[in-house]
Amino acid sequence: MTARPDILPSSQDLGRLEESALRDLVRRQPLPRHVAIIMDGNGRWATRRGFPRIAGHHEGVKAARRIVRASGELPIEYLTLYAFSSENWARPSDEVSMLMGLLQESFERELPELMKHNVRLLVIGRPNGVPQSIRDGIDRVIVATRGNSGLTLVIAFNYGGRGELTDAFRTLARKVKEGALAPDEIDETIIQQSLYTAGLPDPDLLIRTSGELRVSNFLLWQIAYAELWVTSTLWPDFSPRELYLAVADYQRRERRFGGV
Repeated sequence: MTARPDILPSSQDLGRLEESALRDLVRRQPLPRHVAIIMDGNGRWATRRGFPRIAGHHEGVKAARRIVRASGELPIEYLTLYAFSSENWARPSDEVSMLMGLLQESFERELPELMKHNVRLLVIGRPNGVPQSIRDGIDRVIVATRGNSGLTLVIAFNYGGRGELTDAFRTLARKVKEGALAPDEIDETIIQQSLYTAGLPDPDLLIRTSGELRVSNFLLWQIAYAELWVTSTLWPDFSPRELYLAVADYQRRERRFGGV
């Protein structure tokens, strides 16, 4: 099925709708199967209010909880959140340490919520460099939610798109060296199967908060044909209503994938 842009209200009229009416309207149109979000602006949210940056990250966790719940209720099948990039290790050590503690706490604390809403958790990124206690906590939640059949929540943690491609190419190079794969057999499907996201559909819609106009090394292969939607709203203030507006805007677009 494809969306009917001609029967959707204008963006201005959509903005006037109550949240519940907007949600119900979006539900009546074909939904993106996979939404990916670059959650940006936690630090600026805190700084503008005179709070320490970690306060913004705490509020960011609350925003993530709201968006996970709203995504599952639409329903969207896959939601990928960019939680911690491989470049984030370069931040001040005290902020990184507090972030690691917050992430560890969040994974454990959110398990009842994930189970209640039938959410399955997956995590993509490099495990090396991540404290073992955090890796163990993540693994416990992944195993506990494995049988859930609702929204698949993918957390990009210690993730970088170039690193993912590098790891994929190394995997393929080893297979060629071992004689298990011929160079001429490598195609887009083989590469896709070597990525962290093997088995997952590519994102249909990429949302970025805080107004920045860049993809920040996020899912570089997978977003080749994703529709982009940027809002100036900082992540802690991002609401289900804005998610619905992003999806409605997506539903108004015609996706040609390079065709006419």
